[in-house]
Amino acid sequence: MAQTSSLQINVYDGTRTLLSPSGDILFRVIDGNQQQVLAPMQASPSLLAKDLPFYGNWGDNYTVIVSAKHYQQAGFTPITLNPKRVASVDLMLIPKKPRFDFSGAKWPGIKGQLPFLANGVTAAVGRDRYQTLMTTKPKSLAALLNITTAMAQVHLPIGTPLDYIKQIKWDDSLAQDRFFAYCELTLLEQVKLAAAHGEFAQEMSPRFFHSGATASWKQTQFGEANLQLTFHERDQVTIDGTPCIGLEPDIDYYKDIGAHSLLEVVPNLITGGLSNPEAIYVLRWIAGRHAGVAEFQPPFTIRQTA
Repeated sequence: MAQTSSLQINVYDGTRTLLSPSGDILFRVIDGNQQQVLAPMQASPSLLAKDLPFYGNWGDNYTVIVSAKHYQQAGFTPITLNPKRVASVDLMLIPKKPRFDFSGAKWPGIKGQLPFLANGVTAAVGRDRYQTLMTTKPKSLAALLNITTAMAQVHLPIGTPLDYIKQIKWDDSLAQDRFFAYCELTLLEQVKLAAAHGEFAQEMSPRFFHSGATASWKQTQFGEANLQLTFHERDQVTIDGTPCIGLEPDIDYYKDIGAHSLLEVVPNLITGGLSNPEAIYVLRWIAGRHAGVAEFQPPFTIRQTA
């Protein structure tokens, strides 16, 4: 008798809770041979797919794609199946017309988590410009919170990248896909040490993607939505007596540099667009769930536009 395998699929919404049954969800299950083996529709956000073909080769690297009315499609690959255990994948669907809910990102809490946001200015100025950012550039704020949450989850030999940021550059460079700041010079050495242990991969010719950059390293933990730390060593200042250099953190959609160039950078150059913080939110959350690490929980959620 041919062996089979099973796959548990769970669908969450932008609040990081199981999607409330409000309409049918289409679950597409595709094997490594690119053959669709299952495509049920159901209202429940959880599906246990049983008796899936097991091949004992690359055919067991499955893909799951889920979609529902009024939601953006999501998926994950590869999910390697094995007849000895039930594989699982958690996916997230966000509305086609999303809005950011920043109720968990109010200034009193954020200024304690991210003190560099108000470094160099009065408490009132720090609060006011943060509130203005939330109101006028919500995508930029979402990107800032995505990136800093990811930074707090990266463990260097000493601390996390977030611990080394001294002051943000609060200007037009604060965009929906990155921000610029000053970090302690020692962060550069910490990232090099982490790279020596395989935690980061160095990007060659960083100036091609990051104007004025002198060095850049990308996290290697996930298949998608890895943190990238780009350094501008010529941009030097001293803050509170500490030597600092320019830092440009961002999160790429794709791990592979070729995929990043062709699927992210080039389309953005053609359309004039930038990486979407909603997409980064979904990709990073899914990647973390699949890797079994601490959940990606930036202090905002994504809900349906009223």
